[in-house]
Parts: sequence; C-alpha cells; structure tokens
Amino acid sequence: MIRTLSTALVALALTLPAKAQDAPSPNRIVSDASAQEWVAIQPGDLLVMTLAPGQDGKPRTVVIQLMPEPFSQGWIANIRTLARAGWYDGISVNRVQDNYVVQWGDPNYDNPEAEGAAKTLPEGLNQVPESEYLVTRQRDELLKRTRLSDPYSEWSSFIDGWPVAVKQTTVHSMDYGAWPIHCYGMVGVGRNMSPDTGSGAELYTVIGHAPRHLDRNIALVGRVISGMEHLSSLPRGSGDLGFYTTEEADMRTPILSIRVASDLPAEEQPAFEYLSTEGETFARYAEARANRRDPFFIVPAGGADICNIPVPIRAIPGE
Repeated sequence: MIRTLSTALVALALTLPAKAQDAPSPNRIVSDASAQEWVAIQPGDLLVMTLAPGQDGKPRTVVIQLMPEPFSQGWIANIRTLARAGWYDGISVNRVQDNYVVQWGDPNYDNPEAEGAAKTLPEGLNQVPESEYLVTRQRDELLKRTRLSDPYSEWSSFIDGWPVAVKQTTVHSMDYGAWPIHCYGMVGVGRNMSPDTGSGAELYTVIGHAPRHLDRNIALVGRVISGMEHLSSLPRGSGDLGFYTTEEADMRTPILSIRVASDLPAEEQPAFEYLSTEGETFARYAEARANRRDPFFIVPAGGADICNIPVPIRAIPGE
C-alpha cells in the first residue's frame, strides 16, 4: 500500500484536483509523458521466445526483458548462454497452474511425467549461491526513491524500472538488502530443494495473484513485456502443481526457439522502452494508480500494492 511517499509525491498529492472530472487517469498521465522520460531497453536485455503456432495457425511470440545489474546476473548470464547455445530450442511448456505460474523447460528434466533422457546442459554455466537472491544497497540511495509500505519488508520501491522490496540487513549499518518482487508477468528460475538455486534451464512466469512468499526463495530474472496472452491462456494441467500428465502430453506447447534479441537480424529485433521510475511523471502515475480520481471512480482506494503499479512499457514508436 502506498503510505510512505517521497517529498515530491506528497506535495503532488496535496495539489491534485479535488474534482474527479478534472483528474487525469493513469493512462492519460503516461500518454502525456515526454519522450525524454522513456528509457530504451537494449536488445541484449531482451529474449524472443517463439512458441509453436496456435490452433488458428497464427504465430505466437513472447518477449522477455532481462533484469539489469545488480540483480540476478549469475542466472541471467546462464540464460544468455543457454539461448546462444540453442539449448532452449525444442523444449516445451510443461506446467500451467491456475492463478500461479506457467513453467517451461526440458520435458524430461525434473518432470513427474518424464519419459526420456534429459538434455545435456552446455558447459560453463554458473552455480549461483542463495546469497544472490538479494543485493546490498545504501540507505541514502534508497530513500531518494518513492517508497511504498509493504507487508513483506520495511518498504517497497522501484529501482531502474523494477519493483523491489527493501529491508535493513544489520542493525548498526546503513546497508539495506533489496530484492525483486514476484508480480504478475515476472520471470523466475525453477529449482530443486535448497541449496540448489537452478541454472536457468527451467523458467516460469507468474500468471496469477502475486506469490510474494516466493521472494528471496527463488531467483527472479526478468518479466514478460509482450505476448503474455500466449502464456496466460494456455490450458491448465491436471497433474501435481499443474504439470501435464502423461495423458495430457499433447497439451504441452512446443517452444521453437529462444533468442537474445541482439543476436537476431536488425529488422527482426523488437524495440521497447519503459517509463523512467525516477521522474515526476511516474510519481504522478503511481499516485493516480493508488487513488483513482478519474470520472468512473467514486471513492479513492487510499493506497496500492506495488504489484498494482506496473511500470509502463511500450513498443518504441516507429519501430
């Protein structure tokens, strides 16, 4: 819930129009943002996942934005290695659990219905320790950002366009731990029991209510920014945890390829940008998401969970 706000945002909230008909919607605030407030996502930070065509024969493409430094870089390096080795080609979506996750990987690896030998992983993958689930940041740096109250941490915020939770790591230091949050569309790394943290060969995305209990227990490495409808609408599996049973093997969606966008020909590279979370427009947008005053709404909610303030992302105009 938004309760602790930056000084600029508090001042802004006090000056917002009292009449609902005068208040812009969050979408209007975003559409009015200047071009300088949008940040281009580099092609090397995008994955292009091509699913087998749907029943209508139309192509299905999912674009994933990988998380920037300092978060999850060991796993993300593995994901780039796996993609560039072609390891993901021919895997499938093996698990769809309603209001939870869609998971993809080798159907013969750690799958209750596996029938063959697992694919050999490429050499040189990192073994990432559990300590990498969070990073240390300086308190003063974090206090400069919009802060939201959060039941899972001291507060939540946005760092370089990503939702994170924050908590002091030691009583007498100014060091704070920050970690990414399991919001809708976030992409994580499947793993076995601790201390295993996964390699990046098994990935999932959240398709339901934010499962915040997974924060700091599983690595988050990115988010789906295009084509989410191709994953969230897949048929649910009836096996344990939503895995497809042997009888449901034909329900698995084949994944034809996953490529790092920068490795594709220039004309095939997707181009996206996100609204900077450091500027005044984002602060206005976040406050408007928390307290809708545009004409449809009767009573402002008085707050919002960080996962209800999705960072605006759009295809770059003209691309």
